[in-house]
Amino acid sequence: MAIADLKALLGAAIKAERSALGISQEELAYRANLHRTYISDVERGARNPSIVSIQKLAGALEISVSTLFAQAGDSRQTRQLVDILLAEGSLQGVRLTLRGFEKVKLTNPVHVVRDGVEALDFIFATGSYTHRRNAHSPQIILLDLDLPKKSGVEVLRQIKANETTRDIPVIMLTVSNHDRGIAECWRLGADLSIVKPVGFKNFSEVTARLNLGWTLVSRRQALPEPPNRSAQPRVGHVVDDRPRHSSSVAGRKKRRTS
Repeated sequence: MAIADLKALLGAAIKAERSALGISQEELAYRANLHRTYISDVERGARNPSIVSIQKLAGALEISVSTLFAQAGDSRQTRQLVDILLAEGSLQGVRLTLRGFEKVKLTNPVHVVRDGVEALDFIFATGSYTHRRNAHSPQIILLDLDLPKKSGVEVLRQIKANETTRDIPVIMLTVSNHDRGIAECWRLGADLSIVKPVGFKNFSEVTARLNLGWTLVSRRQALPEPPNRSAQPRVGHVVDDRPRHSSSVAGRKKRRTS
């Protein structure tokens, strides 16, 4: 394997572990006593870290060096099954998106919120989502530009202003590429945009351009289930995180592959 490939795999593993901890590059740099730009270069596969730096990074990520190398060498680990947050104000939009994901048997957990206030509560574990304080942040956010209560622009502004969430990829959902608010989204740091309705095809096309070291996984290529299955949401399901509704809501075809 080429050196460049090894660097990219190690960088992807480091970024995946950092995202799982819900910390920013700045926080990882502080914990590892390294510079933030150094962390950024390592995660992009643009720098060959020394053994000493790898030891610092592993310690800051609360894992052993051997575990970090094992994850870098295992493509199933570096391509993690990530949680998706869908912030969509239209019930019809939610249904169309989930139906598109269901058609290809997408196995990633999908969390749904219906307005800007709820989206921020979910992301920052506030309001009715305080029970999520120890949960991982979503690894990708699909954000409707025209959310009620707080607009998608305002939600994006708060996400990108906070060092613990600014690195989460945000894909804006718009009715047109010429939407007046999309220019402000680019200025604030939105990663990409999709013209609604969202389907697996256009979603997977834009996420492939992000090169984040994780994947969208269909049930036909799903990862092996972890031993402690009861403690995790059922993949491929809409996950209801609200405290009064703790159960997962399955799609109509959930039993077909059981």
